[in-house]
Amino acid sequence: MFSKIRKFFGPKKLAEGNKIVVNCEKLETRVALLEHGSLEEYTVERANDDNIVGSVFKGIIRNIEPGLSAMFVDIGLEKNAFLHFWDAIPEALDSGLEEIQRGKGGGGNQGRGGKGKQRKGRIQSKDIPGLYPVGSEVLVQVTKGPIGTKGPRITTNISLPGRYMVLMPRNDQLGISRKIEDPKERARLRKIMSEKLTVPEKMGVILRTVSSGQKVRYFVRDLAILVEEWREVEEKAATCKAPACVFQEPDLIERTVRDFLTDEIDEVLCDNAEAAERMRDLIGVISRRSRGRIQHFQTNTPIFEKLGIQRQIDNAFFRQVWLPSGGYLVIDETEALIAIDVNTGRAKTKDKMILQTNIEAAEEVARQLRLRNIGGLIVVDLIDMKSRRDQMAVYKVMREGLKNDKAKTHVLQISQLGLMEMTRQRLHESLNITVNEPCHFCQGRGLVKSAESMSVELQRRINGTLAKSENQGRELLVIVHPDVMERLRTHDGELFAELERRHNARLTFRSDASYYREQVVIADAKTQKEIRE
Repeated sequence: MFSKIRKFFGPKKLAEGNKIVVNCEKLETRVALLEHGSLEEYTVERANDDNIVGSVFKGIIRNIEPGLSAMFVDIGLEKNAFLHFWDAIPEALDSGLEEIQRGKGGGGNQGRGGKGKQRKGRIQSKDIPGLYPVGSEVLVQVTKGPIGTKGPRITTNISLPGRYMVLMPRNDQLGISRKIEDPKERARLRKIMSEKLTVPEKMGVILRTVSSGQKVRYFVRDLAILVEEWREVEEKAATCKAPACVFQEPDLIERTVRDFLTDEIDEVLCDNAEAAERMRDLIGVISRRSRGRIQHFQTNTPIFEKLGIQRQIDNAFFRQVWLPSGGYLVIDETEALIAIDVNTGRAKTKDKMILQTNIEAAEEVARQLRLRNIGGLIVVDLIDMKSRRDQMAVYKVMREGLKNDKAKTHVLQISQLGLMEMTRQRLHESLNITVNEPCHFCQGRGLVKSAESMSVELQRRINGTLAKSENQGRELLVIVHPDVMERLRTHDGELFAELERRHNARLTFRSDASYYREQVVIADAKTQKEIRE
């Protein structure tokens, strides 16, 4: 059993085992997952955030676009949700699931799982507009939140996640997570599902990875909670007027208990007494033994600072990530894809060191994807390796590192160009976009013009201003950033003197440290009024 946490909890103690650290503040709740002291996942939820992924809505079909094979559904948000025809096919199921026959305990539906595929084949995309005409109401679940200019993506194949299983109230198939690889454990779970669980007719369940090694009673309790939850959704959907939300995805505290508080987690540290007690109550419904793992961590210093987590979070936003061997990653997020470049840096370029650097890069890339919550198309430019054996070794390390990722991933072997391509499920905006916003100085470019470039532009602008007849012979005041002023004073003074002679004008320069590099003001020296182009 786990011992009670000490009042003073140093970094060395933190490095032992796996922990969840929860920081609760007025405007923001933060959850960090640490594996042996290393930050692996970091989630932020703010008071004004509307997390709709997983929520169920009663919507109205607004328009159908056959060319896109999609419909747009009003679910009460600013933008209509996107419903692809395939996501609207009743009882369509991901083919990656293992299919399990129902037995005596499965609601008396012998072999129903096999019929699901046959029914799915009968309905074609061309039939969807007839099933869902414009103006009709439909019950949908959000699978991807709004990202950038795109609205949310939805599906009619609703699933309700529980602690150990996912209930599919509109699909009667049974399945087991493919991440459970032990044949004996899969056989045990298969037997439990076919003989011990009484799944209601026309409903199905998927046993999650965390169900491995758990007792039957936990599954029975979880199933009862999910079925009751679905009954409440049905009742609300029957009485409310569309568009409306009929099931709200739980907040970050509840999702943490549901998705992360597994047997692999040694302790949960929370700096808020009420939140800690709430977590104990939530986990107590499922496992009373797990209540003792949740501790209220009292400290005058912010908990993330006290435990050395804040430094790791700050590093997550750096474009450059150093590796133990001396190499480093360069991570660039674009709208279309994520580009990750692997460089040798201080590492020696011998074949063994190149392999070691690439292996470290594969491990770190898998971690960074989870930590930064970045997804979509990802391209990793590895250091060139001649040996196919070395390439396969790096590929296997990457696949192993992605096993713990809760988002769906798919990775390809290293190409002839030394690129490793992969995809990662993207449900939300990345951590970088969630926490930051584009710089209003550089407009998100991440670059500012050099002092030399600003000198060139300033000459053009002053020349254009003085060329106007009303400004001939005028005295101008020019205010610039100190870096630009230094350039003008040491290199380009004669050029501006030539401008004065050419236009019979007088230029007075002044620097202002509060200006950013590209900011320039040209004003009338007497009235101090800015002259705009």
